[in-house]
Amino acid sequence: MNWADAVPNLLIGLREGLEAGLVVSILLAALHKANATLPAGRQVSTAAIWLGVLGAVSLAGSFAAVLTYSTTILSSSAQEAIGGALSVVAVVLVTEMIFWMRKTARSLSGQLRGDVDRALAIGAGALTLTAFFAVGREGLETTLFLWTAVKASGSTVAPLIGAAIGIVIAITLCWLLYRRAIHLDLGKFFNWTALALIVIAAGVLAYGLGDLQDAGLLPGSSWVAFDLTAHIDPTSWWVTLISGT
Repeated sequence: MNWADAVPNLLIGLREGLEAGLVVSILLAALHKANATLPAGRQVSTAAIWLGVLGAVSLAGSFAAVLTYSTTILSSSAQEAIGGALSVVAVVLVTEMIFWMRKTARSLSGQLRGDVDRALAIGAGALTLTAFFAVGREGLETTLFLWTAVKASGSTVAPLIGAAIGIVIAITLCWLLYRRAIHLDLGKFFNWTALALIVIAAGVLAYGLGDLQDAGLLPGSSWVAFDLTAHIDPTSWWVTLISGT
């Protein structure tokens, strides 16, 4: 397995998984706090939130399956055109998400707690929809970005294993944070991972534009900006790592 292809996707899975996990943790904490003020007969089970999370995960998985199946039945030029266009869309969404998170991180908890209070006033079904929409956005963005990153690497196993490891680490961290077993400076974590994600997004963008060039939708498929192969071994480990990123 080529770890150079796995590391960028591990970071994507860790970052996006931690964001979604924090959203779920805030929803659960808000529900527990609200239930403490309600009589025993009117308290709402956490199953309503987990049902919404399950629906969001199922939607993300279905989205990945549709992307994979729909592109395999197309011609090679159509695959390149769609893959390139989706890569550009994924880069735009992830970049927008990074700056949105920086802007709204401080008020996100308050917004979600307010959503839970309003949902509880309606019923458990509204709470399920709140969890579904809160996690669904993260899931769809993550699925699209991971899908394009896998396509960009030209491999399947290594990027998927990297993403799975990142998501497992994110779930573990969220569980420990929820139990207050560890303390993590989330501000610094998101700032540093945002820089790394911007680099990875630039690589996905380069892949997407290359696909659009191969499909004949953009010029420049034979242009060469620079060639360092006479001075640098393209098979060396650090070049492979940079290329994978």
